[in-house]
Amino acid sequence: MKLLEDRIRRDGNILGEHILKVDSFLTHQVDYQLMRDMGQVLADKYRAAGITKVVTIEASGIAPAIYVAEALDVPMIFAKKHKNITMTEGILTAEVYSFTKQVTSTVSIAGKFLDNNDKVLIIDDFLANGQAAKGLIDIIEQAGSTVVGVGIVIEKSFQDGRQLIEEMGVAVTSLARIESFAGGQLHFAPADA
Repeated sequence: MKLLEDRIRRDGNILGEHILKVDSFLTHQVDYQLMRDMGQVLADKYRAAGITKVVTIEASGIAPAIYVAEALDVPMIFAKKHKNITMTEGILTAEVYSFTKQVTSTVSIAGKFLDNNDKVLIIDDFLANGQAAKGLIDIIEQAGSTVVGVGIVIEKSFQDGRQLIEEMGVAVTSLARIESFAGGQLHFAPADA
């Protein structure tokens, strides 16, 4: 998605060899128009698949996921990283390692929001090592739901997340695919949508 790639080039900051900071439009401050445009592109890609739910993980996946859900006219569910006192029964959980935070979290979704009739599209802000998507796939499968695909805003193609998810039999669609940060410059691979 050229609009997204241009925005990453303009406002993204490379931090070291593997970190891209996009807090001015995605991970802290949110550009709602860009999110709406991205949501429409991902929704169009999966529109014929009969998606009944969009699932993401808190926090930075929520903004793009809500716009995908809006475009598909289906509910959006986000996996919580911290269980609260109101989540007391039928909780589905998975362990997820965060590449950028370098911590493992137990993420959870109330089972009442997913069932064996659901066709689910996972949406997330980044795909690096694939652990967040893998954890969400695990939770969705615990509910008996079907994962139709994983939609990603920014993929770090030089890491193995796509391979991990595709080896699980799940399609990956990325709006921007970064091939490398060589020489402090962003190098993009062809995007999926």
